[in-house]
Amino acid sequence: MELNNQGISRREFLKTSGGVALFIGISGLLPHMISCKNNKEVQKILEKHELTAWVKISEDGQVTIYNPAAEMGQGSMTSLPAIFAEEMDADWSMVNVEFSPQESDIYGSDKWSASNKVMLTAGSMITYGYYSIMRQAGAQARYILMHSAAEHWQVPIGDLSTAPGEVINEKDNKRIGYGDLVPYLTMPVSLPEFSEAELKDPKNYRFIGVDRPRVDIPEKVAGTAKFAIDIQLPDMLYGVLERGTIHGASPTLHNESEILGLKGILKLVPFDYGIGIIAETLEQALAAKKLLNITWGETTASGFNSQDCYEAYDKIASGKSAGKVITNEGDIENALKSASKAFSIDYKNDYVYHAQMEPLNVVAQVGADGKSAEVWVGSQQGFDSKLGIPDYLGIPAESVKINLQYLGGGFGRRSMTDFVLEGTGLAREVAPRPVKLIWTREDDVSYGAYRPLTLQRLRASADASGKITGFSHCIVGDGGHLVASGIGIDYYDIPNKYAEWREVSEGIRLKHWRSVGHGPNKFAIECMVDEIATHFKQDPADLRRNLLAKSPRALATLEKAISMSDWYSSLPENRSKGIAFLERSGTLSTGVCEISVDRSTGKISVHHFWSASDAGIIIQPDNVKAQMEGGILMGIGSVLKEQITIVDGQVQQSNFNDYEIMRMADIPDSVETALIESREPPRGVGESGTPLVACAIANAFLKLTGKTLRHLPFTPERVLNALNS
Repeated sequence: MELNNQGISRREFLKTSGGVALFIGISGLLPHMISCKNNKEVQKILEKHELTAWVKISEDGQVTIYNPAAEMGQGSMTSLPAIFAEEMDADWSMVNVEFSPQESDIYGSDKWSASNKVMLTAGSMITYGYYSIMRQAGAQARYILMHSAAEHWQVPIGDLSTAPGEVINEKDNKRIGYGDLVPYLTMPVSLPEFSEAELKDPKNYRFIGVDRPRVDIPEKVAGTAKFAIDIQLPDMLYGVLERGTIHGASPTLHNESEILGLKGILKLVPFDYGIGIIAETLEQALAAKKLLNITWGETTASGFNSQDCYEAYDKIASGKSAGKVITNEGDIENALKSASKAFSIDYKNDYVYHAQMEPLNVVAQVGADGKSAEVWVGSQQGFDSKLGIPDYLGIPAESVKINLQYLGGGFGRRSMTDFVLEGTGLAREVAPRPVKLIWTREDDVSYGAYRPLTLQRLRASADASGKITGFSHCIVGDGGHLVASGIGIDYYDIPNKYAEWREVSEGIRLKHWRSVGHGPNKFAIECMVDEIATHFKQDPADLRRNLLAKSPRALATLEKAISMSDWYSSLPENRSKGIAFLERSGTLSTGVCEISVDRSTGKISVHHFWSASDAGIIIQPDNVKAQMEGGILMGIGSVLKEQITIVDGQVQQSNFNDYEIMRMADIPDSVETALIESREPPRGVGESGTPLVACAIANAFLKLTGKTLRHLPFTPERVLNALNS
């Protein structure tokens, strides 16, 4: 056994069954390496060290690359390792991918926070957040391999190059595979930080910009992929919670003895907002849940009616007290006073539920002494990579192990830790037996955390020619960033801009929902642009062309979408097209949809949707298109169907029978996406398609009928009301 450097710290290793581990830390490869054929000796070290790393190489040439992000269908299990493999010059046929340990100081990105590393799969930040990290780490891994070959052959490193999976010395006509290098690996005195010019020339890319099969698809198709709900542990128990239908209400249980007397019921666990049940089987737990006799206390949400609140919000928007100012450029009030035409329009949106297909669940096991915990969970992670468990149990972070699993849908909901802590709380009561906590669909609908309800008052000024000179946006709603994101119109050439958020609090649980505030806010902004264009008898695409004249990248997406959709062509009777532009997560997108309306039923049908996007450098083109398509389809469902309503504080929906999501019959005839070639850093696409939809549909409806849709979702009743107004 050889240790090439001494003083190896506890975070510099990776467990290996033989061969070598290359250790990549916060800023790249750490200056330590272990080469060992004696697995027993490695195990001795493992007893003293917690081992983490980005990549390991085995003597048979197998390369394991670690993915620090959640995989919920967006392709991170392939895209991030592909970036690493590109610079490492790996042979993809020899690459395996595994989830990294949840250790943010090693595997975190600094794009979320300037003060610390964060592991969070949300906001379409993953590719952007890890692009530079994975390139640098891959390049340094390649450098170590070349350095080791140079030492082994006793030649200058400058004489060497690499091909997929091997180091080459063309002068001496020698080649050595990465696996064959394992016995000879040595560390350089120092590792270089590679500049952009020193990294691989894009013309030589084999992975970036090239479609390759996704790593996670075969096992998902075969049914062998592990989601958290699939985890089974010896001696495992099951847990459920009764949370009630009024958010935040505290329970008083009246029949504890009766429930504890039921077969298989082991324990009842009180929470501030619910009653937990631990049972031998899930069926026993669910049966006992139905028999709970609970009185629920009063809470902030008591008495709240979601469809009646807009009148109060209107008064708040009309009040003279300003909220939190987000944008203030130029002089909006003067622009409105001096305008040839001033507009003031309100837009509204109801609560929306995440509707992820895999029910929320977690398997948790707490040590018998209460001083350690291990969890198996499908999580979007968070600002605490240990998901809040150390603080919850009062134990050190290093005593908590998170085993990340595939996610059956996230959309922001699984970046919350409520269900993780609930499962941990139940497991603590029966330690060391593990507990699988499962939320039913009814649990998740009634006690969900929704996209916020808001009222948005937009005011705009225009000169006699129809040029927009001022734009004001006031949001009334609860949730801070959840309602205020996406309020910017930076790409539009408008001299006077103002935006603010006026807070209300109704006691309803809220959370990021795919694209966060961009969905409601871009709906309002883009609909206002079309209403102004309609007033001045301008083509909406032409008006946007003028607004984007100083933003060439944004304008390119507009022109591409106009071309793709044949925007200016005539359409059959009862067909119309709508257009919208937006920025989300750095990606610039223009969308066009074609719709028809059944004027007897109020049903809107989307027949075609076209989108063009500049998302910077594209890692996997086909996967990016799939993300855009999926976002657009989810957007259509949410815009036309999805709605949470609350009466007297109680959520009215319970399952997919009364919370409708898109069905196959609602799918458009075609969804076409185009990607603009760009050398800008890669940006997020998972959320950029969804917010295009509401505004594009509403704008097509305006063009077709001359009527406006200003309240999401566009239910048949609301469509009929608009048609008859």
